[in-house]
Parts: sequence; C-alpha cells; structure tokens
Amino acid sequence: MNEKKFNVLKKNFFYIESYGCQMNISDNEIVISILLNNGFFLTENLKIANIILLNSCSIRSKVELAIKNRLQKLKYLKKEKPILFGILGCLSNSMKKNFLDNNLINFTIGPDSYKKIPSIIRLSMKGEKISHIFSSKKETYNNIKPFRKKNKITAFLSITRGCDNMCTFCIVPFTRGREISRDPYSIIKECETLYKKGFKEVTLLGQNVDSYVWFGSDGLKKRIYKKIYTENKKIIDFSKLLDLLAIEIPFMRIRFSTSNPHDMSNKVIEVISKHSNICKHIHLPVQSGSDKILKLMNRKYTRKQYLSLIQKIKSIIPECSISHDIMTGFCNEDEKDHQETISLMNEVKYNYGYMFSYSPRPGTYSYNKLKDNVPEFIKKKRLQEIIDLQRDHSIFQMKKYIGKIQEVLIEGESKKNNQYWYGKNTQNIVIVFPKKTYKIGETVFIKIMDYTSATLMGIGIEKK
Repeated sequence: MNEKKFNVLKKNFFYIESYGCQMNISDNEIVISILLNNGFFLTENLKIANIILLNSCSIRSKVELAIKNRLQKLKYLKKEKPILFGILGCLSNSMKKNFLDNNLINFTIGPDSYKKIPSIIRLSMKGEKISHIFSSKKETYNNIKPFRKKNKITAFLSITRGCDNMCTFCIVPFTRGREISRDPYSIIKECETLYKKGFKEVTLLGQNVDSYVWFGSDGLKKRIYKKIYTENKKIIDFSKLLDLLAIEIPFMRIRFSTSNPHDMSNKVIEVISKHSNICKHIHLPVQSGSDKILKLMNRKYTRKQYLSLIQKIKSIIPECSISHDIMTGFCNEDEKDHQETISLMNEVKYNYGYMFSYSPRPGTYSYNKLKDNVPEFIKKKRLQEIIDLQRDHSIFQMKKYIGKIQEVLIEGESKKNNQYWYGKNTQNIVIVFPKKTYKIGETVFIKIMDYTSATLMGIGIEKK
C-alpha cells in the first residue's frame, strides 16, 4: 500500500459499521471522537470513504460470519481506489488470525487500543499490516467525549469495561479483559452534559452493571477489593451510583443493561423503586432453567435463587417489566433440562427476551473442556419451542396495557408508517401512535388501543 496514493485525497474519510451489542455502539462513538480529533473525517457514504471500519463482536459465531459476508460485498471498493479495511472490537485470537490472513484486512484493533487508532491507520497507509489487541488494567476512556449524532435524544454510556464472571460459554473476559469500573463523577458529569445538550434518556452499559464498584481509584475490580481493608474511603457500588445519578439529573430517564442475577442486590431494586426517573425494566439473563446446566455454565446462581430474585423485583416494583437471555442446546443439555427452562419461563412470564442456540466460541472453557454434544436439529427444535412460548407470554403481558395510559418519550418516526411516532414507556416497551403536533424528544401520554407481541399501539391524550 503506497502512502502517496492516500495523500492524493486532501482528506481521509472514514466509514464505520457496528455489529453486536450496545457496548459496540458506545465504542463506535469513542472511536469516531478520537478520529475526528486527529484530523480524520466521518462519512456515511461508502463511495467517499477511504477507510472502512467494522466493529466486531465475538459472542456468537453468526456475527463473525456476518462480518465476513459484509467484507465480500465490500471488496469491490479496493478495485476502484486505495482503501483501508480495519476490524475493531471483541476479537478472539482465532478471529484475529483469520482476519489478518484475509488480504482485504489492513489492521485489527481491540477494545482497549482505540486511542492508538490514528497512528495505526497512518502506519497501515505505509503498507504495514498491524494487529493491536491487548487488555488494559485501567483504560475506561474517561477523558474521551463520545461523538453523538445531533437530534438524538437517547444515549449509551459505558460504566464498566470487561468482565470477571468467567461463564464457560463466554469469550468476553478474553476479548474485553477483566472488569474495570469507571469514575462515578465522570459518569455523572457526562450525564449532565448530555442533558444540557437535549438528551432525555441514558442507558448505562456494562457486561455486568451490578458488579460496578468504585473505591476512589482506577484499576481492576479485584485489586480495588484488596484495598477495602487498607484504605478508608467511601465505596460507591451500583446502587449508590444509580441513586446519585437519579438525584443529580432528575429530569432524565435512566436505564441500564446488563445485570447478572448473582450480583443484583436488594439495594438496587429499592433504588429503582425509589426514583421515578429510573425506568422500571430489568434485563435479567437466566440462560437456563436447569441447575445442572447453570453449573456447567458457571453462572453462580441456582434456579431457586433466580426465581427468588424475580419475586423480590415483582414485590418491590410491581410494575417492572423483566426480559431475559436464554441459551438452548448447551453442552450435555437433555430434554429434562430443556423442560426445566420451559417451566421457568412459564413461572416468570417474561415481557420479552433474546433467545439463541449455543455455538462454541474458540478460547472459552466450554470449547476447550466440554463437548458440544446436542445435535443441531435438536437445538433448533428447542429454540423454536422457546421462541413460540415467549411470543405467547409477550402477548399475555401486552394485553394488560389495553385501555391504560402510558407516559412515552418520543424517539423517532415509525419504520412502518411515517405518519406515526414511536417511543418507549418506562417498561422499555415500544409504543406507536399518530404524530399529531408532537415532536421528537417530547414526553406524551398515550392511551393503548391495540397490541402485537412486540409493540403497543395507541392515541395521544391530554393528561387531566
């Protein structure tokens, strides 16, 4: 690759796509900010871009496949002009090697290396093939102001990076590193800035938000815990962080994701109940209803403990919606285990959920030590049963809203009808309704008239 060819362009334009979770969307905003502050220019037009960035996810194999398919569709661009392709994000070692062996790819960069992306791009322009993937013990990007599009009213904000849980199926601790919590006062300051800029809702992100802990210093969570008995400083855990945010920005909606059942405390549930601006929705992945499978997954809670937590949530926050992640077809799962998941779903009756079958990820404990011994056709059959049951439960929950009045924050235009707005209530349920004279960013009151398994429909009313 010849750098002079790139210098023919007076400006270097980059284009970025994100695959995977909300954390990747948040990371996109950090990457864009870093590049804009270092002389690069953002474009949404592939024809203009001479740098194309794909932000990856390694949680499930279908995302890796999606990126490979996307690269095949984009490879024609290299025939038309000098162009760089970079893969960002959660890259396992096997993914990194596969991508670097691909002649299309010029560089790969891990989640803790984004501050180096300008220099990596410039080195790639000189023909170097670079991979910069490592786990930082301190990097939280506290000093980076994420780029956020104008006229948006909802934002994602990372409060932790990495994970210490070591679930046997999960690659995150090996791709994003061990868990690091962000300075709470920088979180509060960023939320205050967002509110002043017109944002009305923020979602706090982390692989496991409930294990957030700040003890007055940067660093790995396990190191912070070691200081508890040697330093006399006030600890801020997730419940205290939520409480502080709700008080400091009382007119901004606050959401969070994702929670791990073994870390969610009664204090968190009580804080959610206490503040009207903390949304009444909890995403609480269960993965399986079988104790045998939960143990194999190293989930650190039992079916009984999980259901007890659900009961606490429903007793303290009766109006709270609950969603889930469920994985079917994990190693050694038999029909009895599957039926235990079905029975748990019937007991909880979740509002909605994310359901998928197990796919082994290289580098994880389950890939190395357990046998993927559930046939694919059985995985698909069990997954379909779970999906069908969840649809029934979603409809059951949606019916309860008929005739009720919901407070809705307008987020944008309905994808199916440009004469309608869509927004969400506090339970994180999408609601669509006629535009009338309402505007994006307004909070309105909607009387629910109809429903599907995923959406409520209604009409605007004046609150008496």
